[in-house]
Amino acid sequence: MTSTSVDREPPTPEPAGRADPEAAGPPAPAPPRPEPAARESVIRELGTLAHRLRLHHPPETPCTCGPPQLLADRPDGTVVRSGPVVAKAHAPDIDRDALAARLALASAPQLSGILLAPLTTPGPPDTAGAVPRPVTFWPYGTPVDPRDPDAAPWAEAAVLLARLHRTVSPLQLPAPPMRGPVKAARAVARMIAALPGDAAVLPVRTAWHALPAWARGEAAPPAARSGFLCHGDLHLGQLVRHPAPDGPWLLIDVDDAGQGDPAWDLARPAAWYAAGVLAPEDWLLFLDAYRSAGGPAVPAEGDPWPQLDVPARALTVQTAAVALAKCAAEGRVPDEMEQLMIDSCARIATFPPELAAGSAS
Repeated sequence: MTSTSVDREPPTPEPAGRADPEAAGPPAPAPPRPEPAARESVIRELGTLAHRLRLHHPPETPCTCGPPQLLADRPDGTVVRSGPVVAKAHAPDIDRDALAARLALASAPQLSGILLAPLTTPGPPDTAGAVPRPVTFWPYGTPVDPRDPDAAPWAEAAVLLARLHRTVSPLQLPAPPMRGPVKAARAVARMIAALPGDAAVLPVRTAWHALPAWARGEAAPPAARSGFLCHGDLHLGQLVRHPAPDGPWLLIDVDDAGQGDPAWDLARPAAWYAAGVLAPEDWLLFLDAYRSAGGPAVPAEGDPWPQLDVPARALTVQTAAVALAKCAAEGRVPDEMEQLMIDSCARIATFPPELAAGSAS
């Protein structure tokens, strides 16, 4: 698990267009960011816990390990690395039963070679910082190199998704719902809170409300499309090579994984392709690899967009909403790539509602 993949919002795609840049009903707002002192306490404690899980030193040997490295720090998760071990403190309000089920998925032999499996915890899992938070431990993996967009593993990502989507859940109880639509709804809520009454959000809100309720996290997805194991937040930052540095690619970060429409996992690259952010050859490489691996999200031949249309529109809205919220927080205007996604929402907002909402998925 790594800084680019564990816990941060998917980055805005690079200009080259190649590198990766729970319940139904309105989602709760994102957890508030802890005060600096509390954050530092969590970071220190995570570093200590991750270091404890490393190879043990003989008592008489001084420790020569480097200091822990902060990989990500967001309201919904803090991630710290100590050598080969990564510790993640999840959001204080996370559904712990659902998290346990997702960890069981990542640990299941049926998902070996698809999902990165967690490590054994060194102690009680809810003991990071002054406010108890669930803590999980993971092996470190080598992330996608954003400086080498030509080496982006689009085909490998597609094959992993196809294998995940074809896997029957090994859990005795039903897997929790895939949280992609809820995550998109939180992004829209974050945007509205950051820019109350601002006209800049109107195209994004209009595009959002043109989507069917299930794509907004307000209803269950269509029954025929809801029984597949999904990652829920696929982007290139969610892949690492393990064992590092050059092991096979694996999917990481199961916080949003569960049962749902597998088209959601193809929706972000589809949205980027439709917006002109992802190069056509990369999109076709991704789509062809997914189909060749027997992925069930789209037909093996023919037009994939009846299945991809609604999820791709939802991810377009999510990306634009996150961009506007970030711009508001940082006091800047959208950059070129962010503006492309915002403009895509403006185009979606002009479509008839039946076109924006209609989909076979």
